[in-house]
Amino acid sequence: MATATAAHPPGPPELLPGRPDAIVDLQTDEGVALVGGQWRYSDARVEEVDFVALAGPGTEDPLGPGTEPIRTYEVTPRAEAADHDDSDWQALAPADTMRRLANGRVCFNWYRIAVTLPERVGDTDVTGTTVVFEVVVDDYAEVWVNGALPHALGDTGGPVVGGFNAPNRVMLSSDARPGERFTIAVFGINGPISAAPANYIWMRTATLDLYAGERASAAESAALDVERADPRLDSIVPAGVRLERVAGGFEFLTGPLWSPEGALLFSSPNTNAIYRLDPALGRVTVFRSKSGYTGTDIGRFPQPGSTGLAFDPEGRLVICQHGNRRVLRVNPHGDTTVIAAAFQGRRLNSPNDVVCRSDGSVWFTDPPFGRPGMAEDPDRELDFCGVFRVSPDGDVTLVDDSLAGPGGIAFSPDERLFYVGNRDLEHQVVTRYELDATGQPEDDGSVFFDMTSAPGEGAIDGMKVDVEGNLYVCGPGGVWVLSPAGEKLGLVELPEEPRNLAFGGPDARDLYVTALTSVYRLRVAVPGFVPSS
Repeated sequence: MATATAAHPPGPPELLPGRPDAIVDLQTDEGVALVGGQWRYSDARVEEVDFVALAGPGTEDPLGPGTEPIRTYEVTPRAEAADHDDSDWQALAPADTMRRLANGRVCFNWYRIAVTLPERVGDTDVTGTTVVFEVVVDDYAEVWVNGALPHALGDTGGPVVGGFNAPNRVMLSSDARPGERFTIAVFGINGPISAAPANYIWMRTATLDLYAGERASAAESAALDVERADPRLDSIVPAGVRLERVAGGFEFLTGPLWSPEGALLFSSPNTNAIYRLDPALGRVTVFRSKSGYTGTDIGRFPQPGSTGLAFDPEGRLVICQHGNRRVLRVNPHGDTTVIAAAFQGRRLNSPNDVVCRSDGSVWFTDPPFGRPGMAEDPDRELDFCGVFRVSPDGDVTLVDDSLAGPGGIAFSPDERLFYVGNRDLEHQVVTRYELDATGQPEDDGSVFFDMTSAPGEGAIDGMKVDVEGNLYVCGPGGVWVLSPAGEKLGLVELPEEPRNLAFGGPDARDLYVTALTSVYRLRVAVPGFVPSS
């Protein structure tokens, strides 16, 4: 009988997993006294409630709400709010959190505590530290902090259930100040739920972990060399800029995309997944598995997964799928719509990169890079590599069929210029197209910049534009920075060959670069242009 081997997705396994500088043990009298806390406890139960039924199949929105009430279930009390009155709850001595509580079998409970950060914990000055609350509940837990339970697709072990008797680790502050107060509500769950366990709920551990200085960052410094071909680069990529490696251990990465919730999404075509990096927490989780292909012959595909990612003007995620040979849109409830899968009755090659215009049109490139046989693949139906536009009404039109390897694409800030990189070693160029006021191409494109004879490893790949119209292109030797007039301003050389990039952070000045095995970040002076925003 074969034995399954457990595998873990690449990237940091948990939030700040290293040794902290100080620990407050919230299961001791001394620890609770240090933060001025008091554990409060209540059993929770499940009650029947009225609920509006979900719409049935065949409706316009099959996953949206309907109008017919039904009877379903809700947990009570709802004790997650920061101002929830728990004064009549049972007061627990810190050590009593380790007692067996609740009713056994399928049961639930609440633990609540308010903590106030002191000036010092042992020898550690609390000011400026990163403070993480860690709890292990036997068997599962959800953790609310100040009435919030932030979560996203792919989250594990943060505020939401992490696994059977696995740690929940939630950042309370990344720049702590003495006197800060946090109300923590832990919802305990006995499990496995479907196995009707005969045991009870109890807390295995509950601590505040404090990290100071470099321990508080999951990022690490990386080697960086900047070739400054033009003095204007200094106002774009400042002197002394620092490169950080924020995630690693992958096979091949592309398609980075900053999400409005403050995280970076990126594709791994080789492992058929979209990952999510939370920079504030230093955590990488699987955002979407089977992101590009689910066919029985997936073993033939070197890169079956997703590649380019974008958000449309309505905030819906658009995905280029190599293996499925299509462009997919993820709708608000998680169901999907195929935007493009064929042109004139013939299946696409393997959509590579995508960008959305503010008018609702979707533009993508379609080389054969994702096919098992590349350009010679016997299942290939199109005899050219296309650049396509999908209108808001869903019409797929051809923009250009003259490029041998169209890859990265970008719009200028005014959306009147459209750039396409050609990943062809014999003709490595960035082509620029002029668009009219309605977003239609006015010409057949012209060479904006030629890298065919440029030294260095790699070829033209992903590209992005900043708000001043400067173009950042992954190309031979690193990331090229080009002026709006097509002049080389400089070259940012990374430890690995860059494949794509994205602007992120609250001010769009964090430049994230995906490479073969890692995600890198550097701070630039000019904010990036975010298409369709």
